[in-house]
Amino acid sequence: MFVDFPIDVQNEVLYNLLSSAQFTEIGKKYDFPSIKDYYSFTKRVPIQQYETIEPLIERSRRGEQNIFWPGKIRWFAKSSGTTNAKSKFIPVSDDAIEDCHMKAGKDLLCMYINNNEETEMFKGKGLRLGGSSAVYEDNETYFGDLSAIIIENLPFWADFSSTPSLKTSLMDEWEAKMDAIIEETIDEDIRSLAGVPSWMLVLLNRVLEVTGKDNLLEVWPNLEVYFHGGVNFNPYREQYKKLIPKSTFRYFETYNASEGFFGIQDSNFSNEMLLMLDYGIFYEFIPMDKFEGENSEAIPIEQVELDKNYAIVISTNSGLWRYLIGDTVRFTCLKPYRIKITGRTKHFINVFGEELVVENAEDALKVACSKTNAIITDFTVAPIFMNGNKSGGHEWVIEFKKPPGNREDFTIYLDETLKNINSDYEAKRYKDMTLALPQIHQAKNGLFYQWLKEKNKLGGQHKVPRMSNKRDLLEELLLLNNVEKANLSIDQIQV
Repeated sequence: MFVDFPIDVQNEVLYNLLSSAQFTEIGKKYDFPSIKDYYSFTKRVPIQQYETIEPLIERSRRGEQNIFWPGKIRWFAKSSGTTNAKSKFIPVSDDAIEDCHMKAGKDLLCMYINNNEETEMFKGKGLRLGGSSAVYEDNETYFGDLSAIIIENLPFWADFSSTPSLKTSLMDEWEAKMDAIIEETIDEDIRSLAGVPSWMLVLLNRVLEVTGKDNLLEVWPNLEVYFHGGVNFNPYREQYKKLIPKSTFRYFETYNASEGFFGIQDSNFSNEMLLMLDYGIFYEFIPMDKFEGENSEAIPIEQVELDKNYAIVISTNSGLWRYLIGDTVRFTCLKPYRIKITGRTKHFINVFGEELVVENAEDALKVACSKTNAIITDFTVAPIFMNGNKSGGHEWVIEFKKPPGNREDFTIYLDETLKNINSDYEAKRYKDMTLALPQIHQAKNGLFYQWLKEKNKLGGQHKVPRMSNKRDLLEELLLLNNVEKANLSIDQIQV
């Protein structure tokens, strides 16, 4: 078991990957057979981002074989960018489907059952909410949301315990799909939920609208557990507690991405995930205080430290080699290795040296909401750049399900919490010399949903970036927030 021998398992994963791919184009280019240790691996193979390997992926999508993994890659997970229309096509090999994604699903269920021997989850059905895209064929290869690819490859018996049907799960038009899911599921005995919290919340609120019920237990009285991932759950936790008022209801977090399945919550009521080290993924980490993109120096897992932010670098059984996935994590435990997701390498603010990450923002919002009895639906934040002698700052757009009674108090609690948990932010806030008090705008109801719809990004893994060092997204949202009566689309707004 990798928990007892994590370093040995990871080294074995690396050698197996190198051996499997030695006769591929990449394996020959970097002479994989001659790589005998981790040090020579890092010297031979460079750290790479998607843009660097995109030409190889495009060749593979046209049907070429043995480029970065043995044989032909048939599946590609389409993952569109969050701030532009460019799509990424992440290779998903048959090996990854079987030894990573399917294995993870089995492990998730085993861990849940091990922690909850009295479970009655399998006496009913699980409601799965996947992405919004069907699987499309192109040059005898297939692309779509990862969830659609997984659904396409599930064994036939998996449909017996899941809902909605395969046909409905793979519907492309998001809003029509929501209606079809509700029609299929409201009379089922739903015991478990699985999906991204933001989109699952939209579906569940719609279920209450359609049924006229006050909470989900009146619709599905045997609900037991929600398996969630994709976004931080903390901003949504209180809303779920109101939707499902059951003290014994359980929440289990997963860390699943187009590039692989990385982590699983392995105990009840935990806020951390066990890093899964035996799924054909070799991990490296870049300290964020030394992050320089592809020019960064990575370290192996045995050198990581607690409570530091790291960018993740992976080599996988889909042929991604020293690939920067863009996520950042921090280790909460080293025996075994447990992590929390802290944000994205591109989604942070460090215009003034404040090094504010998504985790800081979400933790501070949680405190401000608790202090002011507010509930938020979504948010984003961007810098206010210095102008002459005027201090800079941070500008927030927040959509509230329940606004704070006093927005000034909310702002103060948010600011004070950020200062308490981030010393760099606190230093820049000293006497307002560099950073002034945050500015907060209350978004109209449905603003973020409207922005995603305008961008054709409803459903699945799509989400609004929480943070940016630029103001482009914030400006779009502010304009959209004020042009409702003008009936202008985002494409018509000049930023």
